[in-house]
Amino acid sequence: RAEKTEVLSEDLLQVEKRLELVKQVSHSTHKKLTACLQGQQGVDADKRSKKLPLTTLAQCLMEGSAVLGDDSLLGKMLRLCGEAEDKLAQELIHFELQVERDVIEPLFVLAEVEIPNIQKQRKHLAKLVLDMDSSRTRWQQSAKSSGLASNLQPSGAKADALREEMEEAANRVEICRDQLSADMYNFVAKEVDYANYFQTLIEVQAEYHRKSLALLQNVLPQIKAQQEAWMEKPSFGKPLEEHLAVSGREIAFPVEACVTMLLECGMQEEGLFRVAPSASKLKKLKAALDCCVVDVQEYSADPHAIAGALKSYLRELPEPLMTFELYEEWIQASNIPEQEKRLQALWNACEKLPKANYNNIRYLIKFLAKLTEYQDMNKMTPSNVAIVLGPNLLWPQADGNMTEMMTTVSLQIVAIIEPLIQHADWFFPGDIEFNVTGNYGSPMHVNHNANYSSMPSPDMDHADRRQHDQARRPLSVATDNMMLEFYKKDGLRKIQSMGVRVMDTSWVARRGTSVVRKASSTPPAAQPPAPPTELPTAPHSPIPEQSPDISATPSPPPTSFGFPPGAER
Repeated sequence: RAEKTEVLSEDLLQVEKRLELVKQVSHSTHKKLTACLQGQQGVDADKRSKKLPLTTLAQCLMEGSAVLGDDSLLGKMLRLCGEAEDKLAQELIHFELQVERDVIEPLFVLAEVEIPNIQKQRKHLAKLVLDMDSSRTRWQQSAKSSGLASNLQPSGAKADALREEMEEAANRVEICRDQLSADMYNFVAKEVDYANYFQTLIEVQAEYHRKSLALLQNVLPQIKAQQEAWMEKPSFGKPLEEHLAVSGREIAFPVEACVTMLLECGMQEEGLFRVAPSASKLKKLKAALDCCVVDVQEYSADPHAIAGALKSYLRELPEPLMTFELYEEWIQASNIPEQEKRLQALWNACEKLPKANYNNIRYLIKFLAKLTEYQDMNKMTPSNVAIVLGPNLLWPQADGNMTEMMTTVSLQIVAIIEPLIQHADWFFPGDIEFNVTGNYGSPMHVNHNANYSSMPSPDMDHADRRQHDQARRPLSVATDNMMLEFYKKDGLRKIQSMGVRVMDTSWVARRGTSVVRKASSTPPAAQPPAPPTELPTAPHSPIPEQSPDISATPSPPPTSFGFPPGAER
């Protein structure tokens, strides 16, 4: 065999190596891009749309909307989202068709047609070169044989034939080489066009995402408007201002519903706000209040569940009703030793509350004051009410450990809430209508006014009240273990080392008239005037003095603040 002759320049040999690399990259990119298409490749837009996952999702959402109806929020959301997904599907189809036309098909042509054609031509040139080398070798051997045999006549015809064959082979090689060189140089020159395929891919993707984003931004305000216009939103765990703004109310729905139902059926319930309700009942009532649907008749027989729901709502507020901002001011006011100055400081703090918080705390304190009028029967004095409800009305922004929490509740928060309840008419003057909407009340009563004349008198005979056999334990975490530890048969035990105050129950076992038992929470005969700019030199204490009748009893009860007369806070 003849030795192979190289007919390509060094540059073209480098281009030949690059051809194979470009072919591999183009083939791999084409394969991966095709896999990214969600629609079926090579079919028209209508056929693509039927098998597109987004189209299937849009159809599912629209069918769900038709089932639920537009009268429900979920039905409206499904309809809006279904329409948006259908439009997104159309944009996706247009995007995929454009990518297929401008990127995928040109890459296929490059990897499977153009480069293979050049490589095929290169193989043909190699065959022609081999034929040319063979012809030249035969001609050279013929000429050498003719020169050595001088005694023989040279065969001119054979030599001419071999020479013609060699020249013809060389001519074919030159033509093929020129064509191959032109194709290779064209490939190098068109590399900019090949790179443009990928630029087109990014541009088409950018346009698709811009259109999709514009479509979503157009539908989002409609979705938000539907949600904001929907009145039935949960209230537990939501900011007070948000709930009031959505519902268009001044008093939070759970507060009004629970207070109004308790006014009808729970004012005489012993241990109200202290006795734990059934967990399942409480969970059900909270869920019903979140849906703004309450069966008054069902819960009228279980006032403890109503009270528990009210406490849960107050505790689950992101910010306490008496606000984090005023927490330090409330605590400082409770530490003032002089009673009139302390009341003045508490009044000043009340006036600084935001309007929504002020309206709701006023509503709640007025109700608690009314509740304490029935303390002979419900055993809930202002002090007791303050102990169990105080931690749900005010707490620090960063809760400390349990001991600190117990001490704070006992010595400070209770000292804030108790005076508010005792002097509710001074802190919040004027009458209040509890049943603002007129939708809540026991079916056994027809009078829904604030006076509630249908309520039994606080002095009703104790024997007429129904007895309760359920076990009682406090709901408040801050007082649960304290009452188990410190309740004693012979009276209230005072913890000197921590200064912890516990629920005052020592008077329950004593006998006496209702007037005597209510002396500790009766408002002062002369209410303090409107908070003056300058305190008088000898202020009259707004807190009632110890009754002489009570001091004559063998076991002197503590005052409304839980300490013996004259003891400093």
